[in-house]
Amino acid sequence: MTEQRLTVVGLGPGNPRMITREAWNALETAGTVYLRTATHPAVAGLPPDLELVSFDDTYERYSDFSDVYRAIVDRLSRLSPGAVYAVPGDPSVGEATVQGLRQAGIKLRLIPGISFIEPSLAALGLDALDGLVIVDAIGLAAGHHPPFPPDLGALVCQLHSPFLAGELKLSLMNQYPEEHPVALIHRASLADERVEWVKLYEIDRSDSIGDLTSLYISALPLDSSFETLQNTVARLRAPDGCPWDREQTHQSLRKHLLEEAYEALAALDEDDLDGLKEELGDLLLQIVLQVQIATEQSNFRMADVVAGIQVKLIRRHPHVFGDLQVSGVDQVLRNWEHFKEQETGTGPLAGVPHSFPALAQAAELQGRASRLGFDWPSAAGVRVKIHEELDEIDAAADPEARAREIGDLLFTVVNYARWLDADPESELRQANQRFRSRFDRMTALSREQGSRLEDLPPEEMNRLWEAVKREMG
Repeated sequence: MTEQRLTVVGLGPGNPRMITREAWNALETAGTVYLRTATHPAVAGLPPDLELVSFDDTYERYSDFSDVYRAIVDRLSRLSPGAVYAVPGDPSVGEATVQGLRQAGIKLRLIPGISFIEPSLAALGLDALDGLVIVDAIGLAAGHHPPFPPDLGALVCQLHSPFLAGELKLSLMNQYPEEHPVALIHRASLADERVEWVKLYEIDRSDSIGDLTSLYISALPLDSSFETLQNTVARLRAPDGCPWDREQTHQSLRKHLLEEAYEALAALDEDDLDGLKEELGDLLLQIVLQVQIATEQSNFRMADVVAGIQVKLIRRHPHVFGDLQVSGVDQVLRNWEHFKEQETGTGPLAGVPHSFPALAQAAELQGRASRLGFDWPSAAGVRVKIHEELDEIDAAADPEARAREIGDLLFTVVNYARWLDADPESELRQANQRFRSRFDRMTALSREQGSRLEDLPPEEMNRLWEAVKREMG
């Protein structure tokens, strides 16, 4: 049998009694054992008369863990065949040096050990099969949002310092409430093992955080994951599901998609954050329904939708995910349009949907043209153009021409709004709402005065209107 280049032994979570028999035999016959770190508690209980060579000096030479692990891998790659390398826990659980050795093409014989997972679960009284995500603290802290569903418990390993805990909680609080209950598990498997339940925002305040600290994040009590929503929608569409949901098609749901989008916009216009939360949920339901129908027809799946937008975002933001330098927002937008043209092979206006509301469509068309340099030099020029369009309406020879000139006027007014950094679609919706509220109040006032609005002369209607404007603003 060909001898492996390097034997990697798992030392277990810390208690020397948890070193497996196979690992013990490999250590006992090794003569020399290379240790990633001699600070692991299990090292004190290793077989006597071993020559122990630690790589702890590497941690002192480098400040970045990736550099530390690369240096250790480089030293291990020069060892004679058959050398024994011992690591904390299990070689296949969160051991960066083992990953590095594999990438370097080093032939390995792995002897498993008990990882941090088993004693942590024992300390918490949990079963992993009840739903558990296992992640690394360093990688999780480096991200901006947890990459796992919140309705599963999560076990976070290698939470080695309060500083790392502080960075980690910033990422976690994008998904969990700041007072969400979490548990710090210190020195699992050792005699001084301790579970410290705290609120999420408190995790970096513990005095006990060290190399043998892990974090358990309890699941959110509600079905709050995207995956759970997908399952619910699939259940509604199942043969024994809801008759209404089952008969829906892409086209039959089109109006609902549009309605929910407008209701979300209405909540935004009213600055109703509770309403916005609800309406975004309704809008998300429409998206999940559309994808579920596509999945049933084997056209595409949610993973395809997510991957598509993920790739697009990265490709169109080389100033964030690459080395492209930009000078400001205008250049970002120009680059975006340029990349879009390259991807689609179409002109700069091709991506403006014909289904957009007319005002929003006009604003988007003008904005894209402006980013290419086709624009008025100032807002003053647009004001002059508005007056020209009014004159052209007056000079129109027939109703058809007059209607066309009115369209040009509206298009120019949208351009003027753009110059004033106003969204014409939003502003018109708000104006509509102001008119609705004022008119309803005017109607109520006329009733309070013992008359019907429609019976009032124009001058009295105007008086009521001005009174309502003063009252309501």
